[in-house]
Amino acid sequence: MHIAALCIFAFTAMFWLSYGLSSAYGATKLPWLRDFPAAQDEDCPKLSLMFAARDEEEKLPVALSTLMQIDYPNLEIIAVDDRSRDATAGLLDEFAATHERLQVIHIKELPAGWLGKPHALQTAYEAASGEWLLFTDADVRFKPDTLRRSIGLANQLKLQHLTLFGDVEMTHGFWEKVLLTFFAMSFHLATQPHRVSNPSSRAYVGVGAFQMVKRSAYEGAGTHKRLAMEVVDDVKLGKIVKQAGFRSGVAIAQDAVSVRWHAGARNLIRGVEKNFFAGARYNLALVAAQVLSLLCFNVLPVFGLLFGHGWVRGLGAVSLLVPLCFHIGVDVVMRVSPLYCVTFPLGAMVFAYMLLRSTVITLRQNGIIWRGTFYSLEQLKRGSV
Repeated sequence: MHIAALCIFAFTAMFWLSYGLSSAYGATKLPWLRDFPAAQDEDCPKLSLMFAARDEEEKLPVALSTLMQIDYPNLEIIAVDDRSRDATAGLLDEFAATHERLQVIHIKELPAGWLGKPHALQTAYEAASGEWLLFTDADVRFKPDTLRRSIGLANQLKLQHLTLFGDVEMTHGFWEKVLLTFFAMSFHLATQPHRVSNPSSRAYVGVGAFQMVKRSAYEGAGTHKRLAMEVVDDVKLGKIVKQAGFRSGVAIAQDAVSVRWHAGARNLIRGVEKNFFAGARYNLALVAAQVLSLLCFNVLPVFGLLFGHGWVRGLGAVSLLVPLCFHIGVDVVMRVSPLYCVTFPLGAMVFAYMLLRSTVITLRQNGIIWRGTFYSLEQLKRGSV
């Protein structure tokens, strides 16, 4: 028994000393948007900013006001109202009446074989004329110079696809910060963003708040038609662009791109209900592996340090030191107290619960309900990229 425990803790320590340290070091090498000068007018090709809106009346006005203040000389904004049941459609039409660069498209019915959001973004693309396409969400807020700096960054690094990590507003207390900071750290571990720009690497990243892609690269990757039934369409957009051979990159935007995601821990847990099982490709073996990894690498070392002896205690301490330091770096970037570094075992346990909850709910109802439409698990598996 002691030998088995020693092997498990040695494996955990090796994970953090190799893969964990590599990921943490790589995160420090990501470029920051603020370090790149804003592109001059002559270096600003036409850009189409697009988003889908479904029942966004609460957050939409503030987001729209920042979009209208963007300083970019050749910009069109295309908003797609995806069958909203609240005041979203009216709000968009009111803004469009007084802001000429905003175009609004209303979708009344969803065609068969599509999820609502990918269909809305495909519709926006078909109406767009920009050389660069920026896919974002209806609740994202931009600083005026964000697009100029993004074009400058893409030009300097010779990118055809750029993802930005922005600010996530956290105002609902302890548990929200625990979950969001753990999510950021685990996202870095899972996706290796610093390797995305390496053409020989299989790493890819995509986030819903900001993905800017050259039209030629987007079309070469197959557009959202390839993502018609993808729940995690933002992640998979990064995947298909990278796999098509185009050069991708990731940068840190901080408050140049900001969003209020799901307010509070309860809403966050409910908000990812459809996503987590999809992220595991609807594969129960992968779900089991992810849950065991979350607990083994983030929770088990605590027990080793507190209750182990000799080498087990030492390995437990090593397995805690690396993620603690990694988490501090995440906390600094996300501008929360570095003391949240000690909460990562709590975050891991809640994330394991969230993954299991997403899996059970999806299996129990044999699919998901998204934007008012039911999609069977068979459809989702068949459409997974």
